[in-house]
Amino acid sequence: MAHVKASVIREMGADEIRARVAELREEMLHLQFRNTMKQLDNPLKIRESRREMARLITVLKEKERAAGPKA
Repeated sequence: MAHVKASVIREMGADEIRARVAELREEMLHLQFRNTMKQLDNPLKIRESRREMARLITVLKEKERAAGPKA
C-alpha cells in the first residue's frame, strides 16, 4: 500500500486499524525474510511498511486515549 495519510487513518474505526496493523506485521515478516535471502526487489518497502504501521498505531493510541476517560 502506498503512503497513507493520518487523516485517512483517523476516519477508520479502531477494529479496522487493528486489522491493518496485523496485516502489516505479517507483511513485514515476509519482507524481512525475503530481504535476508536477497529476493526483495525494493528494500524501501520495509521502511514504508514500518512507517505506515507507526502511523496506524499512533492514531489507534489517540483514539484509545480519547475514549478512555469516558469509560
